[in-house]
Order: sequence, then structure tokens, then C-alpha cells
Amino acid sequence: MRDYRKFYIGGEWVDPALPKTLDVINPATEAVCGTISMGSAGDADRAVMAARHAFAGFSQTSRADRIELLQNIVAKYQERYAEIAAAITEEMGAPGWLAMQAQAAMGVGHLMTGIEVLKNYKFEELRGTTLVTHEPIGVCAFITPWNWPINQIACKVVPALATGCTMVLKPSEIAPFSAYLWAEVLHAAGVPAGVFNLVNGDGPSVGAALSSHPEVDMVSFTGSTRAGIEVARNAAPTVKR
Repeated sequence: MRDYRKFYIGGEWVDPALPKTLDVINPATEAVCGTISMGSAGDADRAVMAARHAFAGFSQTSRADRIELLQNIVAKYQERYAEIAAAITEEMGAPGWLAMQAQAAMGVGHLMTGIEVLKNYKFEELRGTTLVTHEPIGVCAFITPWNWPINQIACKVVPALATGCTMVLKPSEIAPFSAYLWAEVLHAAGVPAGVFNLVNGDGPSVGAALSSHPEVDMVSFTGSTRAGIEVARNAAPTVKR
């Protein structure tokens, strides 16, 4: 049984604001395989403000610094590769071979792609007499689904790290284990405090709080059409990317 009741905020594992939990079910066996805490708007706000505070420094890091950071993440991820694959099997029922050969492999693939793109990415581009400068957008909120958990997490988090953004991740509450391990990997790799934050919870509580938060500059959501409509509606008043 996995017990993942803390959230990762500001570089630390912290208790949730409210003592509300959810049992996680292995869909292959229909047995309870772990427990997580369910976050609130207060937890989301705490994570967003940690990301906002970290943005000033992280957005000014060099390309070389961020490449080194991503390389460190690759090394730490590979150390725990089998553990991540096992977590994916438990949380969403993927066969062991699929979790090892495809699901967990997506994390490495996105990291390596991010490194290669970052090496030659043109943050400044001259178009005629116009200089176009690409800057990190700010604080990002990432809401990810259950079916390819590490794939969806990595394809959002890696580009954000590569470009100097900070972020809050809300993974699917029914498949949250690999996100927890991902946070441990990033911590071990030396990601600065507040750059990456993890809050578990459902859409109406944490998802809504993140997508409507005035300090969130961008929302990236993958999930149902119904939930996507709510995210877009919540984000519209502050004109988020």
C-alpha cells in the first residue's frame, strides 16, 4: 500500500490544508493500492505562490544551466525507472511490459528531446528589422489525465523547465503515483525550490483553483471535453495562455 498524503510545494513535502483523503484503486485487480490527500483551493494557492516566487530567479537561468538540470533529471529518472513503471501498473492497470517498454519510456523520451531542442533553440530571432524575443511565460498550471500519466506529465513539465517557467502539477486523482515519484526525481535532481510543485485533488477543487488563479499565466490541460470547457471558462477572465 502506497501512502502519498503530502504535497510537494516550495521544495518540501508538506501536509495538506485539510485532512481529506482518497483511496486509489488498481483497475486490474479492483483492490485499494494506496491513499492520497485531496487538496483544496488553499493548497493550490500555496503552490502557485511558491511558483511565482521562484519564477524571478529561475527565469533568468542560462541555457547551459537548464540543460544541465534536465540531464540531472534524466539520470535520476533512470535510477528509478523500474519503480516508476511499477507505479504506473498499479495506478492505471497497464500490463508490466507496457509500463516498462512504453509508459515509463515516455519520460526519458521527452527529457532527451527537450535537451536536444534546447541546445539550439533560438530565443532571439531577427525578422527583417524586427527582433523577436521568446521569453518564459511565467507560472504554468498543468492538469494531466490517468491513461498515459508520465507521458502527459513529462510533455508539459519538460518544455516548461527548458524555457525557464515555473509550475504547479495536478495529476489525475485516480492515477497519482507516478506523479509523486516524478516529484521525488526532480527534487533529487536539484530542481530549485518552488520551480515545480505538486498538489493532488479533483477538478472542481484544485483544478478550478489553478485554472482561475490570477497568478497563473498559462494552463495546459489534457482530459475530457467537459472538463476542458470548465478550464477554459475559468481561465478566460484573466486571459491565460
